[in-house]
Amino acid sequence: MSSKEISILIVFILYMISMIVVGAIFTRKKMSLSDYILGGRKLNPWVSAMSTQASDMSGWLLTGIPGMAFATVNGAKEAIWTALGLMIGTFLNWLFVAKRLRVYSQVAGNSLTIPSYLGNRFKDRRGILSAVAAVVIFVFFTVYTASMFSAGAKLFSNIFPLDYRTALVIGAVVIIVYTFLGGFLAVSWTDLFQGLLMFFALMIIPIVMMTNMGEEGMITANGVFKNIADLFYEEAAAGSASGVTFGFLGIISSLAWGLGYFGMPHILVRFMATKDKKTIRSATVIAMIWVLISMGCALAIGILATGLGINVDDPEQILIAVIGKLFHPILAGIFLSAVLAAIMSTADSQLLVAASAFSNDIYRKFIRKNASDKEALWVSRGAIVVIAIIALIIAYDENSSIFKLVQYAWAGFGASFGPVILFSLYSKRITMKGAVASIVTGALTTIIFKYGLSRLGGFWAIYELLPGFILATAALWIVSLLDKKKPSQEISDDFDKMLEIVKSKDGDLTLKEDIEEKAAETTVADVVSEN
Repeated sequence: MSSKEISILIVFILYMISMIVVGAIFTRKKMSLSDYILGGRKLNPWVSAMSTQASDMSGWLLTGIPGMAFATVNGAKEAIWTALGLMIGTFLNWLFVAKRLRVYSQVAGNSLTIPSYLGNRFKDRRGILSAVAAVVIFVFFTVYTASMFSAGAKLFSNIFPLDYRTALVIGAVVIIVYTFLGGFLAVSWTDLFQGLLMFFALMIIPIVMMTNMGEEGMITANGVFKNIADLFYEEAAAGSASGVTFGFLGIISSLAWGLGYFGMPHILVRFMATKDKKTIRSATVIAMIWVLISMGCALAIGILATGLGINVDDPEQILIAVIGKLFHPILAGIFLSAVLAAIMSTADSQLLVAASAFSNDIYRKFIRKNASDKEALWVSRGAIVVIAIIALIIAYDENSSIFKLVQYAWAGFGASFGPVILFSLYSKRITMKGAVASIVTGALTTIIFKYGLSRLGGFWAIYELLPGFILATAALWIVSLLDKKKPSQEISDDFDKMLEIVKSKDGDLTLKEDIEEKAAETTVADVVSEN
């Protein structure tokens, strides 16, 4: 290894050790199942916001977005539309979902996971809805986690003289260890540090790029910016003349990414874990500032890189190439750790949510109904290892496409859970049967479009999230309206209680008193087993 590689390796090792230490610190604390899965609902605004966005903006923010912007002018256009859709989706999720889900998940049986929230929200005594939701989470998160493992392996193998599969195992082991040890709090606090590292790296790199570009490079980059602007102008002109813009399907497919936020379990559980309503208000501001600046800088890095004269075989590696060319090995190690942070912050969240869904919504509902919190906690830890092994097998092919895996999993979650989560917070009329129909319809539509209809081309090549979301919404309402069994008075009372707390100024205090009174009568294990 060269001295440069050794310097970067030392920084990487120190960074990964620090993540494991965080996990070890939290595992020394006495934890209930609620603490392990949801951090005891104690996240402050900074941890809540940064953990949410870091687990959301995975490795593709530092690889996919710059890579698309760097590859071609059309790629940059697609990246801009996708970024716009994600920004809008992030804001709408914090605005319409965060506060209500935080309150409702606690009013509805002190729910610890998305499946348990849905089961408690619709009073699913037999656990059918929770089980269906848990299976969907298990399937799509395994694929999503595989994409993050693959991204980490490609990062390591591009920097160090390691083959892909060795790098794959090393990166996965580190993520598994600190997730296994510390649970949700370890994941959330490491996400805070990783989110800050990503943020500052994305701000500093474009500035350094411009100062090192030179006059000729600036002319080249400015030309790319102009070509992108001209392309948008031409599309707008074509749209005003014909009524349909050039690349219309591509635009709405890119914007449709924003719909996925309503159904992302690893993002939604952050809302459930926040301390109170005031926390959500402050966290929303922090999160939106982070997203706007980070996304804008990621796009700028890809476009500015055209003026540096760097050639890469894979456009998604452009950020790594830029860092290697412009920065001292120590600084390069720190900034490359930001790429690693983006990957790890998402993979750890996915592992924990999928494992929690298995232990809390399958194991405790159908395998061992009387399992203690301690037993369920160890089952959750075991599930982390099993899911990681399956994800490693999926990611074992070094030619697998990271972006396509992420795109598929994102569509699966958005279509399956987006409509039911959104409408469960705003309507008493939807029923449990409608919720089951919606989740199944969204998942099946995603799979059918991805592996069947998209091959027909034309309209059928649209991003599967959009038709999946639309059909899942239709299934939710049609089945609910046809369902002869209307929502019970208990469901109506919970819904009204949620609204009362959300709208009242002292709602957090009211919620706290209600939950403390309920906790005096029953344990979390009792609530789970009852539902």
